[in-house]
Amino acid sequence: MYHNNILEAIGNTPMIKLNKVVAEIPALVLGKVETFNPGNSIKDRMALKMVEDAEKAGLLKPGGTIIECTSGNTGMGVALAGCVKGYRCIFTTTDKQSKEKFDILRAMGAEVIVCPTNVAADDPKSYYSVAERLSKEIPNSFWCNQYDNLSNRQAHYESTGPEIWEQTEGKITHLIVGVGTGGTISGTAKYLKEKNPNVKIWGVDTYGSVFKKYHETGEFDEKEIYPYITEGIGEDILPKNVDFSLIDYFEKVSDKDGALMARRLAREEGLLLGYSCGSAVAGLIQLKDRLTKDDVVVVIFHDHGSRYVGKLYNDDWMRDRGFLDDELKVKDLISKKAVKDFISVQKDVKVRDAFNIMKDKDISQIPVMDNGTMVGSLTESAVLKHILANPLANSENEVSEIMTPSFPLVEEDLPFTQLSKYFTKDNKAVVAKDKAGGMHVLTQYDVVQAV
Repeated sequence: MYHNNILEAIGNTPMIKLNKVVAEIPALVLGKVETFNPGNSIKDRMALKMVEDAEKAGLLKPGGTIIECTSGNTGMGVALAGCVKGYRCIFTTTDKQSKEKFDILRAMGAEVIVCPTNVAADDPKSYYSVAERLSKEIPNSFWCNQYDNLSNRQAHYESTGPEIWEQTEGKITHLIVGVGTGGTISGTAKYLKEKNPNVKIWGVDTYGSVFKKYHETGEFDEKEIYPYITEGIGEDILPKNVDFSLIDYFEKVSDKDGALMARRLAREEGLLLGYSCGSAVAGLIQLKDRLTKDDVVVVIFHDHGSRYVGKLYNDDWMRDRGFLDDELKVKDLISKKAVKDFISVQKDVKVRDAFNIMKDKDISQIPVMDNGTMVGSLTESAVLKHILANPLANSENEVSEIMTPSFPLVEEDLPFTQLSKYFTKDNKAVVAKDKAGGMHVLTQYDVVQAV
């Protein structure tokens, strides 16, 4: 059996049980892993539906141009359809999206226009407005408008919902989904609630988005709107695809918690997923007290982590935003050392005496001090080499005559991942200074032992 083209491979994605990251949750938690779609995201489903419905309605004709405002994933789905069906594709997106998303869209032959993030939706420079303007200017073009095009949620009513119902044998009790355009949660919820009205639908929102407050109060509060980093969920508008009547509850998740959970999913479950996937699981854990051992929870994993390699899977990017505050630091390595004494020698100590100290303490490198100041260093191999080369004179030589430059001095709050830049072929240790003024030698062996 084979598919006639890549579009026929969309859907029928697997359900995978989560284990380690949800150990504190009493319920059975299943991930609907949409990264198995050919475009690596759930957006393939609705992108194809929007294009095919436009064709049927006569809105998109052969040789035409598809225009869409996208955070990247919908664009990929539309690009797949464009490749197979022969359409030109133009996508507008925002400058907060990952570079990988832009590059992937261009690799599929699409034109990408990057617009500013921090402007109102009705601003002429917003990615919504630019897409709408282009659709009016370019002949034989169709603007998908995933936010208000109800083919979006219909795609999930026809495919995602039925798949989840069948894969859980109708036992699903809770669905938790990150909410952006609203198509996934609304279409899937409609199908599931028709099958069982008691299924709870939880939407995950982000701080800086209007969804949660609007759902609870009916008020569109512009004070809720401010910039956020999480990609793919949250909005500063109310898309027509969001059917708030089908959503039982919204839970907000911070940028940091979503990013850290995505990294945990990769390391602990082997699932390399996108930002909103981490947010969905983080939101679920925040709601764990509402679940029982008899519940069956399905989390929809929208997209693949390959689109975020330069962001949430990049330590420097995470650190710059203060998201790695909890990572292992130099002070943690110090606390794990069995012997915390700062062992050193003065610069006027005889070489053989220094060698005996190193043998007695079972250490291979030692700082050289002069009245409390580090002025050099010694390694076991350098000392031994000197003694063997000068067997008669070594008793008279002082350490200062053969010492090498001092070990690098680092602060205790330095993340341990940054220690690697201090270790070289010639330098095997650093000296860490704690807040009390104490000093500690950390070797490559200490780092390996701690990790």
